[in-house]
Amino acid sequence: MKDSFPRLPHFLATRFSRADAFGLYLTAGVAVMLLAAWVFGLIASDMAAQTGLGALDAPLAQWLHARLHSRWTPFMLFITHWHQPAGVLAMAALVGAWFYRQGLRYWLLALLLSVPGGMILNVLIKYIFRRARPSFDDPLITLATYSFPSGHTAGATFFYGLLAAVAVCSSMHWSARAAAVAGAAAMVALVAFSRIYLGAHYLSDVLAALAEGCAWLAICITAVSALRRRNAIRNKQQGE
Repeated sequence: MKDSFPRLPHFLATRFSRADAFGLYLTAGVAVMLLAAWVFGLIASDMAAQTGLGALDAPLAQWLHARLHSRWTPFMLFITHWHQPAGVLAMAALVGAWFYRQGLRYWLLALLLSVPGGMILNVLIKYIFRRARPSFDDPLITLATYSFPSGHTAGATFFYGLLAAVAVCSSMHWSARAAAVAGAAAMVALVAFSRIYLGAHYLSDVLAALAEGCAWLAICITAVSALRRRNAIRNKQQGE
């Protein structure tokens, strides 16, 4: 094996090296991106064929709509309006300003790529699938835009996912990192549920948006991380 592929050991060592700009972090990022893209493909296939998860969408939407509670509706409306594109972009702008003041230029670049860039990607995907919104006799909200994948859920995944990545890559104690990741996951789940609760999306819409968000975040963070590490290695070599 080694004689047949003499460069294979070096290739594998490079792919799993922490020191190389295109090593372990790039390998992990590509793996996450491929896994998330594969999950998105499975969900999209079920949705298009109305099998598996896609077959559950309409019955689940009707079941939940029949059990709406007036006590929860204002809160769900607040969550969903807070996380509309303008709201997420406003939060991203505030975080971006903080990154800039702290000199976190690579995280600022990752934020710019992941949130506004991800929202544009989501719109493009919506126009590829052109799925109609759920339909009810007495809808809570009425929307004319396409349904798959959920833009609100994707936006929340881009934004809160990036914040979780910043926390994980920081020097905070592991418990603080775990709390940040749990908080980000809870916010994304809350936004996703609000969209289903209000009848704006099917279950497959929000799950596909979550997969889309993870894939896009992996691309953006991995690319920026590789750029940062390459520049650091280049600066170190120039200083020697």
